[in-house]
Amino acid sequence: MARYALTYKEVVQILKQRLVKVDGKVRTDTTYPAGFMDVIQLEKTDEHFRLIYDTKGRFVVHRISRDEAPYKLCKVKRLEHGKGGVPYIVTHDARTIRYPDPEIKVSVGGGRRGGDCVLACMCVLRAYELVLR
Repeated sequence: MARYALTYKEVVQILKQRLVKVDGKVRTDTTYPAGFMDVIQLEKTDEHFRLIYDTKGRFVVHRISRDEAPYKLCKVKRLEHGKGGVPYIVTHDARTIRYPDPEIKVSVGGGRRGGDCVLACMCVLRAYELVLR
């Protein structure tokens, strides 16, 4: 993904043309904080990437297929019941999803480099439909 813009001015021009999507939404801010498991899409070149950590805890841009791009992997932080007994989950990126699949459990395990961290659900970026994997 690097080699598309070599200077800050080129980065600004690419973003202002609305060619970059992060998690399915167009982003034009150069300081937008893309984070762990975010999907970055470049519409003009039809390329899709996911931000993940390498073995040393640094961000790495991983190329993914078009079929995998609409999905965002989410770590479930909390599973609770709200007003009226409505179940909901809260994911690592602060998404709140009501009426989750009953088989989805809270992820347990390590932090950034924890190998036992389980990603329990996949959120479709267009809607909050869950797919259990």
